[in-house]
Amino acid sequence: MFNYLLQRFLQSLLLLLGVLFLVFWMVRLTGDPADLMVSKEATREQREAFREAYGLNRPLYQQFTDFMGKTLRGDLGLSMRKSLPNQQLILERLPATLELALSSLALAILISLPLGVAAGMNPGGFFDGISRALGLAGQTIPSFVLAIILILFFAVELRWLPSFGRDGFRSLILPALALGFAGMGQFVRLTRTAVLEVRNEDYIRTARAKGLERLRIAFKHLLPNAAVPLISVLGVQFTYLLGGSVYIETIFAYPGLGSLLNDAIRDSDFPLVQAITLFIALFAIGMSLLTDILYAWINPRMRQA
Repeated sequence: MFNYLLQRFLQSLLLLLGVLFLVFWMVRLTGDPADLMVSKEATREQREAFREAYGLNRPLYQQFTDFMGKTLRGDLGLSMRKSLPNQQLILERLPATLELALSSLALAILISLPLGVAAGMNPGGFFDGISRALGLAGQTIPSFVLAIILILFFAVELRWLPSFGRDGFRSLILPALALGFAGMGQFVRLTRTAVLEVRNEDYIRTARAKGLERLRIAFKHLLPNAAVPLISVLGVQFTYLLGGSVYIETIFAYPGLGSLLNDAIRDSDFPLVQAITLFIALFAIGMSLLTDILYAWINPRMRQA
């Protein structure tokens, strides 16, 4: 297990360096960053002053080492439009995005796990048909399309729920459902497949022979063993929810990282766009490493390696 964790840690470090490199070159591949960040009406002297203020007049290797050093120290730069530290702006919006992502993930798990277990225990039955339909819909319906449908039906027609803003639990329901629907489809498919693989194991047959109730067999024996494969995708799915919130937060006018990124792109605030992109990428690396550690701890075969 130690060798596995050491290998994953080294891979995460290499991936971190790759992310820093890609984020640094992301805008420079299109030309001088000053051309993107400075108004077209700016004079040559103003452009040169801007390049000097942001260190863009120095050699690229010096810019990269300075950028990498600041990032590793937690300095994500200064927003050009807001004149505030980017990390401050990110931390102000992060709680709203985490709230939305965690709510979406919890909703997906609470619906998909029981449905996947019921489908796996009774293949070809009623719940199996529902799980197949949910899995297909989760794969084919884009989250932004579902968001618009939910707004039209629940907010405009029925007027049950608000369609924008962050004002209590009710304003969280529609965006959480729209964002977590794809994960719901993925989790129910994985749970169903895992249950189908373990439902005929010896310990399940023994539990049935003892006369245990079906619900006890499902939640005490089937679900814990079927949930192990889900651990490997939880971190990836949570990161997807964090990054996918850009569209959902924009549609629902939800004040999180997604709407902040959308505003930064609209305002051509490249330092802020770069900082948010880098933050999400680093968060994804951390979540992937944490998921691997958790999976190795839960899986007995990994502990014995």
